[in-house]
Amino acid sequence: MYLPLWVINPNSNAAVTAGIDSALGPLRMAGGPPINCLTLTEGPAAVQSQQDLAQVTPMLGRLISEHQANAGAFVIGCFSDPALALLREISRRPVFGIGECAVLDALSRGQRFGVIAMQGSVLGRHLRTYGAMGVLQRFAGERAVELSMTQLADPHATLQRMLQVGRQLRDDDQADVLIMGCAGMAAYRQALERELHVPVIEPCQAAAAMALGRILLNGEGA
Repeated sequence: MYLPLWVINPNSNAAVTAGIDSALGPLRMAGGPPINCLTLTEGPAAVQSQQDLAQVTPMLGRLISEHQANAGAFVIGCFSDPALALLREISRRPVFGIGECAVLDALSRGQRFGVIAMQGSVLGRHLRTYGAMGVLQRFAGERAVELSMTQLADPHATLQRMLQVGRQLRDDDQADVLIMGCAGMAAYRQALERELHVPVIEPCQAAAAMALGRILLNGEGA
């Protein structure tokens, strides 16, 4: 019996956690590692700024420390990968960031990746991450839907805006694979892929798939 994968949403929005949990449904298998999704209830409503990242860092550290004895691996469900290096340092189990994993997955699916972000204010922070990963030569661009977490609750408007931005990344920026740059977008991957005719990476799925592979290969049993 395998130890579970813990997927942590570092904001306090339970609807985002529910979306992540639903998106990971296809990765749940009989006899495989359980997938448990957690909400950081004391976290901010959305992790959108450097201050938000700093706020959730000690909270994530405590949560991972509390669950290490019953964990095969952890996934941090925020595209900015808050505290990823620190969490890897303190955890005895593998820790995956959905932003990093989404980029790695995209590089295996196409030559140039584009990112559909929620807010333009995150671009500078994301660019620093892509630079640190050494992948800027294969980065086509990042464009924001400019929707709040509340506005994301309107599925029709959200999908239309994501399709608009996705077409710009595909046609104007020549991206041949797209990444959804926010865990709150999880429900739209299949519709985007169907309409835009390019691979679309959902970052929580990308990270969870890598984490499950690690648990299975390591034989992380209880």
